[in-house]
Amino acid sequence: MKELEHLKGKKILFFCVQTFDLEKGIVQQLEKHGAQVTYFDERPKNNNFTKGIIRLKRDLLEKKIQKYYDSILEQIQAERFDFLLVNRGEVVPSSFLERFIKLQPECIRIFYTWDSFHNHSHGLEILKYFQKRFTFDQKDAEEYNIGFRPLYFTDKYKDICSNNTEIDIDLLFLGTAHSDRYVISSKIAEWCVSNDLISFNYYYMQGKFVYFYKKFFDKTFYKFDYKKLSFKGLNLDQIIDFYKKSNVILDISHPGQTGLTMRTFEALGAGKKLITTNTNIIGYPFYNPNNIFVIDRKNIKLDKEFFLNDYEPLTQNLYEKCSIHGWLVDIFLRNEIDDWSK
Repeated sequence: MKELEHLKGKKILFFCVQTFDLEKGIVQQLEKHGAQVTYFDERPKNNNFTKGIIRLKRDLLEKKIQKYYDSILEQIQAERFDFLLVNRGEVVPSSFLERFIKLQPECIRIFYTWDSFHNHSHGLEILKYFQKRFTFDQKDAEEYNIGFRPLYFTDKYKDICSNNTEIDIDLLFLGTAHSDRYVISSKIAEWCVSNDLISFNYYYMQGKFVYFYKKFFDKTFYKFDYKKLSFKGLNLDQIIDFYKKSNVILDISHPGQTGLTMRTFEALGAGKKLITTNTNIIGYPFYNPNNIFVIDRKNIKLDKEFFLNDYEPLTQNLYEKCSIHGWLVDIFLRNEIDDWSK
C-alpha cells in the first residue's frame, strides 16, 4: 500500500466514461490514498442517445462536445493539477488537450484505454499529448509502441471470496450485447440445461437507437432476441450480488480484440472460475486450467467436471497485482516499457 503514498495531496484531473460504476471505483481508490480528484465524464451527456451517437456518428455532436470541454476549461482554470488521467479517450478532443497543456505544462499526463483501438479509434488521435500511454490490449501495445497493462478488479470483489452466499447460478454471463455473444451464450445455456446446470444471461444494450441501427447494419444482431435485452446497465452492487451467488463466470470477448475483459479480472478477484473465448489468457501469469476453461467460439466444447472442481486461489502477490491497487501502481509509477507479466 505504501507504493501509492506519493499520491497524498496530489491533484488529479480524471476523465472517464460512466460505465458500470467503474469510474467511481477509480476515484474512490485514488482518494483512499489521499489524492484530490476532479472527475468529469468524457461524454457531454450520459444518456443512451448521446452514447449511441458518439459510438456511431461522433461528428454530429462535435459542437456539443466542444462546448462541453470549453466549459470544463472554465471550471478548472484556477486549479493546478499534478496529474491528468484519461481513461479510454473516446471523446476528449485534441483542442482541449492542446489548451490544457499550454495552461498546465508541468502536469503529468497519463492515458489508458480498456478498449481496443479497433473498436474505438479516437484514442489514437490523442496519444501524442500524453507522456505515459497504456492499453489493456497487448496486440495494440505492440502495434502502436505503447505500454501494456491489463485490467483489474475493485476492492468489493475481495469480499466475495469470504462470503458464504448460497450458490444458485452455475454459470453467469453479464455483458454488453455485441458480435456473437448471443449465439455463443445461448448455445452454452442449452448445454447447461442438458447437464442439469443453471445459467443466467444478462445482455446490456446502450440504447434502442443503437439496437435498431445495428439490427439494420450489423448481421450479427439478426439473431438477438429484443425481449432479452436490457437498456439499463447494472451498477456495481448489482453485479457483486450476481457474483456472490454464481459458481462460474462466462466471458465472451469481442472477436476484434485480444485484451482480457474486466469480467476476467472480476472473476479472479471474486475467486470464481472462468469460461472464456479469449485464447490469449493462456499466456498470462495467473492462468490455471483448473480455474480457467478456454473454449473455441466456433466449436464450443464444455466439461461438466470443470463446474464441480474447487477453485485454486492465486498467490497473494499475483492477486494484489491483478487488483485496482496494482493497476494504479503500474500506470502512475511504472514506465511504459515495464513487462507486466513479470
